[in-house]
Amino acid sequence: MQTTLGTQHRQVGAVVCDMDNTLFDFVEAKLEACRCVVDYIGAGDPGALFRMFLRGVYGFEDTRNIRDYLEVLGVYQPRTFETCCRTYEDVKLDLVEPYPGVEETLRRLQDAGIGLAVATDAESVQAYRRLRKTGLIDFFEVVVTPDISGQRKPEPASLLYALRRLGAAPEVAMMVGDSLARDIAPGRQLGMVTAFAAYGDWHGGRSAEIPADIILAKFSEILDHVSIQDRRP
Repeated sequence: MQTTLGTQHRQVGAVVCDMDNTLFDFVEAKLEACRCVVDYIGAGDPGALFRMFLRGVYGFEDTRNIRDYLEVLGVYQPRTFETCCRTYEDVKLDLVEPYPGVEETLRRLQDAGIGLAVATDAESVQAYRRLRKTGLIDFFEVVVTPDISGQRKPEPASLLYALRRLGAAPEVAMMVGDSLARDIAPGRQLGMVTAFAAYGDWHGGRSAEIPADIILAKFSEILDHVSIQDRRP
C-alpha cells in the first residue's frame, strides 16, 4: 500500500468527506441488519442477502433487494416483506456510530474555520437520517447527494457542488473517502488533495492503482496533514 507523504501540513480551506465507511462503519451495520432479517424469516443466509444489494439491479439501499431475496427463498408475502424492511432499516440505523476520533477531528477542523461538506451516494433521506443518528450533522455546512447534484460518484458533480457551496477552489480542498474509484479518482481529477480512508475500505482496494496523496489508518490522521489554527477562545 502506498505510504503517506510524511507529515507535510497543507493549507486546506475545505474538507469534503464521503459518509459511509469514512465517518462510520456502515457495512457492519448493514450486515447485522441482514442477519436480523434472516433471523426473522427463519431461512436464508445473511451474506447472501447482503450480496443481493451488491448486484446493481437496484440501488445499494433499495429494499426491493429484500423483496427479491424473499422471492428466491419462496417466502414472499406483503406483510413479511413490510416487516423485513422495517427491521432492516431500524437495525441498520441503530448501529451506525462514528469511528473513534471522528467527532473531535471534525470539531478541530470546524473550529479552525475549515469548511466541511459530505458528498455521498446515499439518497438525502438516508444521509440526513444517518448523520443525525451519529450526531455529526451540525459539523457540515453542506450535504450533497445524487438527488441534489444529479450524478453519482465517480462523476465529480457532487464534489463540485460541495466546493461551490463552500466557496473553495479544488486546489485548496481535500477529499476524504474509502473508495479509490469513487472518492479518490474524482478528487484527483479536480486537483484536490486526496486522503484515502483505508480503515473503511471493505473492498480491499490497492492504492497503487489510483494513488492518493494521503493514506489514513484512522480518521484523526487528517490533522497530521492539515495546517490549522484553532480559533476557539
